[in-house]
Amino acid sequence: MEDDILTIEEVAKYLRVSERTVYDWAQKGEIPSGKIGTVWRFKKSEIEKWVNERLSSSSKLEKADMYALVKNILSPERIIFMNHPTKHDALLELSENLATAPQIKDGKELAEEILKREELMSTALGRGIAIPHVRLSSVTDLVMSVGISLTDIIDFQTIDDTPVRLLFMIAAAYNQHSYYLQTLSFFSSKLKNQDLRDALLNAKDSMEAYNLLIK
Repeated sequence: MEDDILTIEEVAKYLRVSERTVYDWAQKGEIPSGKIGTVWRFKKSEIEKWVNERLSSSSKLEKADMYALVKNILSPERIIFMNHPTKHDALLELSENLATAPQIKDGKELAEEILKREELMSTALGRGIAIPHVRLSSVTDLVMSVGISLTDIIDFQTIDDTPVRLLFMIAAAYNQHSYYLQTLSFFSSKLKNQDLRDALLNAKDSMEAYNLLIK
């Protein structure tokens, strides 16, 4: 990282995002960049300035950045419809789906730690939502899966006695603490919208649900 001119790979590593995200930002003109021939290159000083301008004192990402984040960590194939009345079975099915993401290197560990985390403290937030989450050394980058339950999950310890129907499972690397907290905060806030919750529960397929979440 000492060279003044950086590659997409170096910028992705520096910003702790995927190379695809950096490429998309460059294509859209959202990050200082230029092309040398057919490849993107970045000036380190401009990237540092760009980062500093976006970091607020509270370390919160701007709303537009968070919606870009959703597209980066979620895909339609990681939104599934489930039909389990117990949280154990629902969490297992969703963790199996999340384990198909390339960022997850140990699916067995993921499932074990998700269940262990749930035993320690319920991840149900109320309003029919749960956000099970873990940070693991076997995860290379933050990623998520969404489960839409066709039946009430009756054994989550909810604060409002509303059965869980929407699960947002998040896995992150150990060094992504801030990013991890920002993601949890974003979805906790976004899902306060009852119209969105109702639309997700009535979605006909994964693509419809995905489009609702990236709006």
